[in-house]
Formats: sequence, C-alpha cells, structure tokens
Amino acid sequence: MTGIGYTVPAIAAVLVVIALELAVWRTGLFRRPAYWISMVIVFGFQIPVDGWLTKLSAPIVLYNPDHVSGWRFPWDIPVEDFAFGFALVTAVLSLWERHRTPTREED
Repeated sequence: MTGIGYTVPAIAAVLVVIALELAVWRTGLFRRPAYWISMVIVFGFQIPVDGWLTKLSAPIVLYNPDHVSGWRFPWDIPVEDFAFGFALVTAVLSLWERHRTPTREED
C-alpha cells in the first residue's frame, strides 16, 4: 500500500479544509451544532449508499488495493471515502457561510 492514489489525497483534503476554515475563512462553522448535525445526516446517507457501492461481496466501485489504506468500516466502506466526504461538505458549507456572513471590515 502506497496510499498515493487515494489515502494521501484524502488526508490532505481534510487537513487543507480544516486549515482554511480555521485560518482563512474563519466562519466559526466547527462551533455550530447545526454543522455537526448536518455531518451526521450526510454520513447517515453515505453509509448505506457507499456500503452498497463498495461491498466486497459484489462491488460496483473497485479500488486499487495499492492506493488505499485497506481499512474499511462499516460494511466494507473505505475510510478514505469518509475523509473525502468530510472535506467536500465542510468546504462547501464554509464557503457558503463565508459568502453569506459579512467580513469584519464591513461590520
């Protein structure tokens, strides 16, 4: 396993989005219960769909084993899928809030 194909970019995406939110966008998204509730909803829908697509017994989506960590949870879902989902949803919500909320200079 090298992780170059999927694991490393998944971890990098999470770290970049968290850094952007905390240092640049600064919307306070991580302090809002509504954000965490929305993440539970996203993952609640992701688990059955992604589980069906990636189940090892009859996969629809195949991953090169050399490009993933090999950790799968639950129902054979590669953990990298959750990392990418977190990064994508968080980036969209942060940018949405950034453009919705007036900047400090405008206050």
